[in-house]
Amino acid sequence: MNNPPNKRLLSLDILRGITIAGMIMVNNPGSWGYIYAPLGHAEWIGLTPTDLVFPFFMFIMGISTYMSLRKFDFRLSGAVAWKIIRRTIVIFAIGLAIAWFGLTMRTYHQLGEESLSFFERLGRSMWNFDHIRILGVMPRLAICYGVAAFIALIVKHKYIPHIVSVTLIAYFVILITGKGFEFSEDNIISVVDRAILGSNHMYHDNGLALDPEGLLSTIPSICHVLVGIFCGGLIMRTKDNAVRMQNLFIAGTILTFAGLLLEYGCPISKKIWSPTFVLTTCGLAASSLALLIWIIDIKGYKKWSRFFEAFGINPLFMYVLGAVLSILIGSIYVTYGGASMTLKGMIYNEWLVPLFKDETFASLIFALLFIGVNWIIGYVLYKKKIYIKI
Repeated sequence: MNNPPNKRLLSLDILRGITIAGMIMVNNPGSWGYIYAPLGHAEWIGLTPTDLVFPFFMFIMGISTYMSLRKFDFRLSGAVAWKIIRRTIVIFAIGLAIAWFGLTMRTYHQLGEESLSFFERLGRSMWNFDHIRILGVMPRLAICYGVAAFIALIVKHKYIPHIVSVTLIAYFVILITGKGFEFSEDNIISVVDRAILGSNHMYHDNGLALDPEGLLSTIPSICHVLVGIFCGGLIMRTKDNAVRMQNLFIAGTILTFAGLLLEYGCPISKKIWSPTFVLTTCGLAASSLALLIWIIDIKGYKKWSRFFEAFGINPLFMYVLGAVLSILIGSIYVTYGGASMTLKGMIYNEWLVPLFKDETFASLIFALLFIGVNWIIGYVLYKKKIYIKI
């Protein structure tokens, strides 16, 4: 646990906090069958507000990476390399641990109908690695951070836009020649991930093994962090917040319009992390940060943002906390009204739905309550000035 660096850019913490709170909210509705359209991902092609939260966080991670590596004058050394490798491994391992924990809990309850002793049932549940999902949000963050950090140390930053451009063009060629825009088993993303990871270790979308955080689609997602690193330079090269805001607005506008204009030949899609998805979301993230710099750091309107600060100063810890609590409330069974149900089922079906008489609204309220529970823990850490770095 370490104290955060002095003179933090508060708007960056707030945008980071908004994205973490958003990620927790959209991952925890009361029922997946009842969610408002903006709180769900696009089915295949398209963009919803929910599709923005993960790429926004990756963009912010790029800015934070720039600030971190700046302390070492962007010089590659054994100590710096080991720090990056260690953090990459830790973040990846935590992601695997979350996937294993969720799989263990699900398997344990699935084995409930079999005549097994407690220890045999627990052992089979814990040793169910044949179906563990290898990649996901945390593993993708780990890979993108590690690769982008080393690029930032090895390559002159003026070449980062060129690296991003070449990467996205190459990825587009892969998609267009490999049926990448088709939702089918012939999609190159599914083909490559199945060959390397195996179908049992992937996320399945409507029965199709096509992982939105798969291996091949991680290549363009690295560009999010690289764009963030480049924008980190725009921020840190000046202490004038007005100049920072102006530079970010210019970069954000260029990226957003580029993504929207190119959409006619390269559709925007989060599930395949299309090049236009990268450009548009990076552009919107840069513009959003510029707007927050104006609101918070220039105009001084800060009171409204205190809620999100508790999420923003311990972002990865708060995300992990939300994931663990989500697994627990969806796995702990209680007896209510003579029936056995999960804690989540009791809260949503037995309390919120009867209270609000609307399943979709009740589902939203559940998500907001869940954020509130996470916020309480985050706020305690915030007040005690405990900063947990992962």
